[in-house]
Amino acid sequence: MEPFKDKFNLAVIESMAVHFQSAWGDFDHAGFIEYATNDLANLELKERSKQITDAMWRYLPDDFALAADALLASLRPYAHEDIYGLTPDEEGIVGWAIMPMADYVGLYGQAHHALSMTLLKEMTKRFSSEFGIRYFLLSDNKSKTLDTLKQWTTDENYHVRRLVSEGIRPRLPWAMQLPEFIVDPSPIIELLETLKDDDEEYVRRSVANNLNDIAKDHPDLVADIALKWIGDADEKRKKLIRHACRTLLKQGHPKALQVFGYLPPQLKDVQLNVKTPEVFINGHLEFELNLVSSSAKNQSLMIDYIIHHQKKNGLTAPKVFKGKKVILEAGETLNFSKRHPFKKVTTRVYYAGQHTVEITINGISVASTEFQLSLDE
Repeated sequence: MEPFKDKFNLAVIESMAVHFQSAWGDFDHAGFIEYATNDLANLELKERSKQITDAMWRYLPDDFALAADALLASLRPYAHEDIYGLTPDEEGIVGWAIMPMADYVGLYGQAHHALSMTLLKEMTKRFSSEFGIRYFLLSDNKSKTLDTLKQWTTDENYHVRRLVSEGIRPRLPWAMQLPEFIVDPSPIIELLETLKDDDEEYVRRSVANNLNDIAKDHPDLVADIALKWIGDADEKRKKLIRHACRTLLKQGHPKALQVFGYLPPQLKDVQLNVKTPEVFINGHLEFELNLVSSSAKNQSLMIDYIIHHQKKNGLTAPKVFKGKKVILEAGETLNFSKRHPFKKVTTRVYYAGQHTVEITINGISVASTEFQLSLDE
């Protein structure tokens, strides 16, 4: 398998140059290729993309309107197909090569907002303009851009509708963050409301990922949205909500758990027994939970456990681990046991001393006890 960075290789850059020259006769084909491929082997994917964008700035017309005409003319005719596996061909530019082009629009098209929006709209049909659109959301053009995105929520092309959600994700991977929307995501929520029942799974998945981003900073807000949306939800929307709440569910967020029927548990005689009060590194913590339902009805329970790891500064840091899901009948007794490994791994540093294991059921703490970790093997 080729390295991921080779999405931008010599063949792709040469093809871009051919189409730019075809669209604008004065284009310096050789100069563009030389600049865009300089030290290419030692550049990673995003560095290669930036260098191509810089080459476009150097060799396309200084007049953005003329450059925009050339960019539009260089695009491959739109076809309803999987755009992510495509590369530029004799018909025009498509696929990953769009990424540096969208950045070019974001960097140099601010004074031509309407024209830039047209460019990004056409480009996203051939890859995605989710990185390029963010330059406008971080500029004085934010308000006008949000108005445009609102119009695009009902566009006939699903790639355009997906751009609305993906482009405004506050913590989109690989992309510039959107600090204002991290603090106040309300402009995002308005757009997601329109897209939540989109016909395309591709769009709904983006809506879910956007909400998951927001949940990292506003967990209660996303839980409230989930509660609101679940009321009249069909199976497609339920799937969206579950994916949107995946981080909250992993964390055991009580309100998010309630969305999926995990209500505050009614229990009695809860006992947590640690069978290994001293755990040695590369060994296991063994514990057992016993409890009895005090409810007259069946209960859906999501049992998680939290290890409060000792830190270097003497404080502890919690990490949630998934236990099990169970339907507990009225008056039923439950036994849950676990062997949790404390293996040396490169991604975690263990410190000796007192640790705590805590049990949460449906996001509510029901029991905890301490144990000692020894770094002796």
